[in-house]
Amino acid sequence: MDALLGPPKSVWEGGPLQASDHRVSFGGYRRSVENRRLLLPALHAVQDRIGWISQGALGYICRRLTVPPAEAYGVAGFYALLSMEEGPPRRAHVCDDVACRNAGGLDILAGLDGRPDVHPSPCLGQCDRGPAVFLQRAGEEDAVLVSTTARRVAEVLDGGAVSAPSVAVPQAGDPSLRLLRRVGVVDPASLDDYRASGGCAALARAVEMGPDAVLAEVKASNLRGRGGAAFPMGVKWEGVARSPVKPRYLICNADESEPGTFKDRVLMEGDPFALIESMIIAGLAVGAERGYLYIRAEYPLSAARLEEALARMREAGMLGEDAAGSGQMFDIEIRRGGGAYICGEETALMNSIEGKRGEPRNKPPFPTQAGLFGMPTVINNVETLVNVIDIVLEGGAAYAATGTEHSTGTKLFCLAGAVARPGVYEVEFGETLGGLIGLAGGVTGTGRLGAVLLGGAAGMFVGEEHLDMPLTFEDARDRSAALGSGVVLVYDDDADFRDAARRIAQFFRDESCGQCVPCRVGTVRQEELLARHLGGARLEEDLFDDIAKVMMDASICGLGHTASTAIRSAIDLGLLEREDG
Repeated sequence: MDALLGPPKSVWEGGPLQASDHRVSFGGYRRSVENRRLLLPALHAVQDRIGWISQGALGYICRRLTVPPAEAYGVAGFYALLSMEEGPPRRAHVCDDVACRNAGGLDILAGLDGRPDVHPSPCLGQCDRGPAVFLQRAGEEDAVLVSTTARRVAEVLDGGAVSAPSVAVPQAGDPSLRLLRRVGVVDPASLDDYRASGGCAALARAVEMGPDAVLAEVKASNLRGRGGAAFPMGVKWEGVARSPVKPRYLICNADESEPGTFKDRVLMEGDPFALIESMIIAGLAVGAERGYLYIRAEYPLSAARLEEALARMREAGMLGEDAAGSGQMFDIEIRRGGGAYICGEETALMNSIEGKRGEPRNKPPFPTQAGLFGMPTVINNVETLVNVIDIVLEGGAAYAATGTEHSTGTKLFCLAGAVARPGVYEVEFGETLGGLIGLAGGVTGTGRLGAVLLGGAAGMFVGEEHLDMPLTFEDARDRSAALGSGVVLVYDDDADFRDAARRIAQFFRDESCGQCVPCRVGTVRQEELLARHLGGARLEEDLFDDIAKVMMDASICGLGHTASTAIRSAIDLGLLEREDG
């Protein structure tokens, strides 16, 4: 704790008694609010060192930060990867979600059944190379095992070493790529290599243009968010830039937790400097002095490479008091999540940064008006931000000339499941779903398509009738589908869709933050209803639809709004009536 916060300055912070401590106490509500933003990093510091958060450690955190113990306990207990009970120093979280369960994840859990240091886990964002295991190691760096086995996991838990997995994309070296052009080609740890490949040119150009011109080009590009909501980015940026309120903040949402999604991980691991450059451009354009990069804890390699990239960019003068020679202050701080899917929702993420439980806020007010710490805030995900580089270099109009009128540019899709070459693929908007699957080598297994989970657990199952659908926001909407976070999880016609639907229902039951009744109760009732049907009872469709409608209409955030979508689509396609396997 002292390594993170510095030594305590008074007895009121847990330090030695000073003469002044007899006369004055440094604390109170204002101090608590100022310090609370450090609560999650402090909890991580203890978890990383000893493998759990002891009562004594939590008490010391509360003294150092002047946070009430009950509130700190409530935050610590909110996150799945923070443990309040002592356990083994090494723990394996084995993915048994929609992609990895069919790739060997269930076999690993069965092979290690009974070990107290092995736990099932929701999606780890490694769907292209599953089965995946996330390893927490007290006193060491966390790590990830991919394409692994129960025997290998046991070796690591018993003290074996782990090497970082390589980063690659099936299209590596394709000169037509925009977002992926450096991944697998350029050394992600070298700023010199990044510059030699054209990196930092956009930042220099943005400084030369000035904030107003950059904003104009972003608006002209008609770039829409790639995180699922597809909101026009230029509108967000302009709303914050034109606000008279200061300070302003920029957040990169790298809490990529939607099952089946791994595109942002590939960008962060393979091209970290591009994300940092994009964030600097965005921060200068909207007049923010500080940016936060909120990354899920299950991405240790991404976090390490981004920390290194930040250090190199600071040394080069691109961050700090005079960021990239702009005359403006801008710096970036990395925040690690704690294993909570809900923190991918923008307001829950802001609460997490502020040291609160990661529960969504009611909107309005929207983040552009009252976001992080109540100030105007721009929040975009990784893929959205990295597009800014080409917009600045080419101009908004040239960028908008690719794709379609309402879906400009290129899009990253996460191909996994029953395809020959799983991975992240970059295609221009307008490519068809069938064409994308063909790009990944077509359907494997039986060779016949059963269904595609489009958009992840919050998306929907679609059948062969959607293979001719152009992958654009407008075409997906017209076909009552959604691109979501870019998940394209392919199943052959021998897949166990009953098992997949059951896992999705369990996922939403577990990941609901519990703040609002419609979602907290609805996700449980939905899972119970589905379990009854899969156990042989008649499907209570009217009850299912009533539950879905209540969650859609009355939940605070998108988790409740979409919790029933995939299951409803499986029902409509008749997938739940097929025999297992």
